[in-house]
Amino acid sequence: MKSAETQVWTKEGEAKRQAVRQMFAEIAPSYDVLNGLMSGAQHHAWRAEAVRQIELRPGDQVLDLCCGTGDFMIPLRKAVGQEGTVIGADFCLPMLAQTEQRTGAANMVVLGDACQLPFASEAFDAVTVGWGIRNVSDIDLAHREIARVLRPGGRFVSLDMAVPSSRILRALSRFTFHHVVPILGALFGRTQAYRYLPESTDRFWTRDQLADSMRSAGFSQVRYKDLLLGNICLHIGHKP
Repeated sequence: MKSAETQVWTKEGEAKRQAVRQMFAEIAPSYDVLNGLMSGAQHHAWRAEAVRQIELRPGDQVLDLCCGTGDFMIPLRKAVGQEGTVIGADFCLPMLAQTEQRTGAANMVVLGDACQLPFASEAFDAVTVGWGIRNVSDIDLAHREIARVLRPGGRFVSLDMAVPSSRILRALSRFTFHHVVPILGALFGRTQAYRYLPESTDRFWTRDQLADSMRSAGFSQVRYKDLLLGNICLHIGHKP
């Protein structure tokens, strides 16, 4: 019989929420090192591009949702300056512990679920999500919650995995994700957890499905931009 861990990517709703939270709690200590290895240290550049897309100004109030260990919060802080506010929210406490160590006292961290945000409506000028929408229990609800906490004119940007449109690139991507990534995870004793990335990517919504969900949540000017030959996709939306 398969263990619960090997089936994380098949779970839905509350079962997915609990399984994903437990999985990320287990990999929190090695998360940053493996991110760097899997992306060739390029994930920082992708986050920087996402920050440029939402055109932050000094003094803006920003929420980094599904913040993980806080990689997005560093360029966000630079963009909004000391007069701005950057809050990181995640539903995994061990991840937040890593965030506090990395980002310091300049930023705040809050324990919170993307589908039930613990913030007032219209509290933020921008919301960022890095590799998090794929993991939530209800994508449509998460998009509605993000729209709720944004002020009119606010911007939302999400970075996540995607499937390349090219058949050749798609085959190469699948080989890398399904064979190389689990090997990297095995170096840290997390083979099963790092099977989640390719398996959940295969089951993840398409670019257009995500864009449609954002529009249904109330976002306008929704668009997306491919990175890394279509293996990463950046979605942007504005709250009217």
